[in-house]
Amino acid sequence: MTKHFLLWAEWLAIFVALPVLISLAGQRWLVFGALWVFALVGAWWLWRAHAVSVRAEWNSRGFLSEAKTIVWRFLGVACVLSLVTWLLVPEKFLQFPQQRPQLWGMVMLAYPLLSVWPQEVLFRSVFFRRYAALFVSDRAMMVASGLAFGFVHIIFHNWVAVVLSCLAGVLWANTYARTRSLAAVWVEHSLYGCFIFTVGLGSYFFTGANGIR
Repeated sequence: MTKHFLLWAEWLAIFVALPVLISLAGQRWLVFGALWVFALVGAWWLWRAHAVSVRAEWNSRGFLSEAKTIVWRFLGVACVLSLVTWLLVPEKFLQFPQQRPQLWGMVMLAYPLLSVWPQEVLFRSVFFRRYAALFVSDRAMMVASGLAFGFVHIIFHNWVAVVLSCLAGVLWANTYARTRSLAAVWVEHSLYGCFIFTVGLGSYFFTGANGIR
């Protein structure tokens, strides 16, 4: 009972209280530092408590078995997001690569390594094992992981980032539940994230909303 209570307290502190405090403080850079701290501590915990090796968690075979599904699903979503962006915020459509191509290129290279990797370690690799006692079914775990991932995006102070991140978080949690492959969710998250920045929605995930509220 005590262990279960403490686990709930830990979950609420990390995935609810901390994002709220960072959002209120208006210091978005803090979430990046916290993300890396929790990801590294979580990776150490996986190795220490579960003897999870990097190779086993990366699981290239799991990724290869899901690669075709990941690519086709991404292409479908990318078409929809492109159309929605062009219709609703045409001034943002492909704005980033057109106006700041060098910075866009740097983001395409750095984002998967510096942002996606720690996010997937924390919200998938660690989350699925650390909080298995709280969310006992695969469906509950996928929803909890996705919603926790989405809620963190309140730091950007716009509903677009939160809603899209919740949906994406559930999608990637589903991929991880099926494959148990960090490689699969890292590639999938990188594809969607880089596309978001490219198509013109990146401002909602970096500088906040400028048009949609």
